[in-house]
Amino acid sequence: MRFTQSVSGTTYTFDGLVDLMAKATPRRSGDELAGCAADSDAERAAAAWQLADVGLSVFLEDLVVPYESDEITRLIIDTHDRAAFAEIAHLTVGGFRDWLLENSTRGDSAARIAAIAPGLTPEMVAATSKIMRNQDLILVAGSASVTSAFRTTIGLEGRIATRLQPNHPTDDPRGIAAATLDGLLMGCGDAVIGINPATDSPHATADLLHLLDDIRQRFEIPMQSCVLSHVTTTVGLIEQGVPVDLLFQSIAGTESANRSFGVTVAMLREADEAGRSLRRGTVGDNVMYLETGQGSALSAGAHLGTGGRPVDQQTLETRAYGLARVLEPLLINTVVGFIGPEYLYDGKQIIRAGLEDHFCGKLLGLPMGVDVCYTNHAEADQDDMDTLLTLLGVAGAAFVIAVPGADDIMLGYQSLSFHDALYVRHALDLRPAPEFEAWLTRLGMADDHGRILPVDPTSSPLFSLAAGR
Repeated sequence: MRFTQSVSGTTYTFDGLVDLMAKATPRRSGDELAGCAADSDAERAAAAWQLADVGLSVFLEDLVVPYESDEITRLIIDTHDRAAFAEIAHLTVGGFRDWLLENSTRGDSAARIAAIAPGLTPEMVAATSKIMRNQDLILVAGSASVTSAFRTTIGLEGRIATRLQPNHPTDDPRGIAAATLDGLLMGCGDAVIGINPATDSPHATADLLHLLDDIRQRFEIPMQSCVLSHVTTTVGLIEQGVPVDLLFQSIAGTESANRSFGVTVAMLREADEAGRSLRRGTVGDNVMYLETGQGSALSAGAHLGTGGRPVDQQTLETRAYGLARVLEPLLINTVVGFIGPEYLYDGKQIIRAGLEDHFCGKLLGLPMGVDVCYTNHAEADQDDMDTLLTLLGVAGAAFVIAVPGADDIMLGYQSLSFHDALYVRHALDLRPAPEFEAWLTRLGMADDHGRILPVDPTSSPLFSLAAGR
C-alpha cells in the first residue's frame, strides 16, 4: 500500500505503512542513522497528516514486521482482543487521538481507557503518539491508571515510586549498603532495590540477593529486591533456593533483537511462572521487572520490517510493550537516554521520547516507569532531566530510578538522584507507595503526609547498614 500527501503544492509519496510511520515520527538521530527519517520538516508534516487518516483496523492487516518471521508480531496479533477493539474499530489514527483527548477529561477516563487497552496493538498506539503534542501525551497518560503489586503497590493515583539503584563497580557489599542507606533515608526504594551486577556470575548474583533479603528482613521493610542478571541466571538461582523476589530481563520489539538478548517469549513465560510459584509477594504476585529503550533493536541490527525496510525506533520500542503486557510485570521502564546520542541526540529528543514511551506503555496497560537519564556525550544536562522528571510526575509515571548523586559510577551514565525524587514528590504533592510510606512513618522518617523528615543518619536504626553491623 502506497500513501501520498500534498503539502503546499508538493506531493510526498510513502512506500507502505512502515515508511509512513517512520517519516511521521518527530525528529530523532536514531531514525536518521537507520536511514528511515523524513528528509525535511515538510515531509514529516505530510506524513503525519496522512497517518492521521489511516484507519486503526489497517494495523491488523498491514503488519509492520511480518507475522511469519517474527514471534512478537504473532504474539501481538494472536492476543488481540477484538471485542475490546470494537468500540474504536471505526476510528482513524487522528480520530483515536481525538477520542483519547475527549475521554481524558471525563470522570471515568481511567476505566474507559482500560476497557479498550486489550484491543490496542502497539503499532496503533505508536502511530497515535506520533501525531500528538507533548501536552497531549501528558494529559492522556495522566488520565490512565495501571497498578501492579508484590510487597508494595505500584501505580496508584497521587503516588510515584522509586527504584533505589545502589550499583557498585566491584559489587562491594559495603558500598552497596552505604548507597542503600542513603536512598532509604530519603524515602527511595518503594518500587524496588535493584542492583546492576558487575558480572553475570550466578555466585555473585546469589550473594547480592542474600544481602538485599537480609536487609529487608532485618529492618522489616515492605520492599522487593532484584539483581539485574540475565533471566536464565535468576531462574537457575530459584532452583537452588536463593531468595528471589523479581526476575529481570531487557526486552525489545522484534524476535531477532530479543535473540540478541538471549531470550524468547517462551523463556520469559517460564521465568514468570517460576517467580510466581515462590509466592513471596504479600499484596500481589507480579514478579517480572522488564527494561526497554528506544534504539535497542537498531543497535542489534534487528530493526528491519516488512519489505526489508527499517522500522522507526519508537514503533519498535512500543512493540516491546506488546510483549511486556502478556507477562503482567510489576515494573517496566524505558531507559530513555541510556544508549547515547546516536539514538536520541539531545535533551529535546530525550524528553520527547520519554513522554512517548510512558504514554504508549500506560495506554497498553503497563505500570510504566522511566529511567530519566542521559550519557555524558549527549547534548543534554541535568536541567533537561529536571524537566522530564517534572513532566512525568504530572503524567502519572509509576516510578523513576534514582542513584547516589545522579551519577551511576558503575554503568557510567547520568540519572536522577535521591534528592530529585524528593523534589518531584514535594513539588507535585506525590507520595511513596502506601505500604512503604507506612514503614517510613512508623520509623519516624516521614510525616503523616508521606513527606520525608530530616533525620540524623547515625540515630536511625538503619545506620547499622553502613556501619556493617
